[in-house]
Amino acid sequence: MGNRIVKWLVLLCTILLLSACGTDSQEKVLKKVNGKWAETNGYELNATMEIKAGGDPKKYDVTVWHTKPDFYRVEVVESGKDVSQMIVRNADGVFVVTPTLNKMYKFQSDWPKKNSQAYLIGALAEDLAQDKNLVMKEEDKAYIFEAATRNSYKNSMPHQVITVDKKTMLPTSVVIMNDVKEEQIRITFKNIKLGVQHAAKEYAVEQFTETDETKGKQAAPPEKDNKDNKDSKDGKESKNNQSGNEGEKAVSAEAGNKEFQTHYPVVNLENTKMVDEKVIRESGMERVILTFDGDKPFTVMQQPVTKETAMLPVSSPGDPVDLGFTIGAITDTSISWEKDGVEFFVASSKLTREEMVEVATSMTVGSMK
Repeated sequence: MGNRIVKWLVLLCTILLLSACGTDSQEKVLKKVNGKWAETNGYELNATMEIKAGGDPKKYDVTVWHTKPDFYRVEVVESGKDVSQMIVRNADGVFVVTPTLNKMYKFQSDWPKKNSQAYLIGALAEDLAQDKNLVMKEEDKAYIFEAATRNSYKNSMPHQVITVDKKTMLPTSVVIMNDVKEEQIRITFKNIKLGVQHAAKEYAVEQFTETDETKGKQAAPPEKDNKDNKDSKDGKESKNNQSGNEGEKAVSAEAGNKEFQTHYPVVNLENTKMVDEKVIRESGMERVILTFDGDKPFTVMQQPVTKETAMLPVSSPGDPVDLGFTIGAITDTSISWEKDGVEFFVASSKLTREEMVEVATSMTVGSMK
């Protein structure tokens, strides 16, 4: 009888021990992940990003450098096309560079702290650490985390699944999903090197932007008027004036080879509808202005993108915003970006930043229903 009681006690202790280990395992894994991803002094990584939302799937190659504390260099290249964008953070600020258009915008921003970027592993570690409803599943060779997103499109794509290799404790993929958990974006990490640090001079934006046209030329001072203009309540007059000036510039080869087509937002904002569409033609440039009225009024302006004759830094208000397919600029009252040879600008005093991102990511060639 005594032996039987002892056996039961041993069995009960074993069950309690195993149960305790199971409870702690998620915390232990998260501690390892945070220690390895977020506390490294620097890293380099290569990844592919496939975007399935908003029409035909598109693939991008992503290269990231990071050196502590705050130096970043992210290059995104659309697969099979000579179209790339780069975002660089150094001691002088944050720069968004589009080499094919000779365009460079400078921000005084704390990017990427305001919103998560799924290809920055430190940001992913923060996503996991901050989600109180985090769920971890264990497979033979991987840990699978289901977490909330903290990115710029978190309202329309609130879920993400992060897969971590057990052996290396490094992420292998991130799948970002919409509210019904349909896959919208997939990031696959091909190579991650921890402990790689680059000198500050390697983050100097000039080496990424210097061309035959700009060599030997001194950069012009930032355009101070842009901040006041773009932050105005409706943003219309400033954008129209700026667009009128740009109409005198040469249209880029990329834009010139494409027929300009009007894009419309397909996002559903309650009690809001399009009430006006205008086409303005001046200086050989066509510009379309869409006006939406209701509970969430906003204005959309679009025109063929122009190519600058020289790459000079232009001061931009607000923060860089990752729209998945491109990097734009966002303030509390406006958002602007370029895609497929078209330049877009949305102005509103009623939309939140998240709602402006939803409008931006929903823009599609077609007609309003």
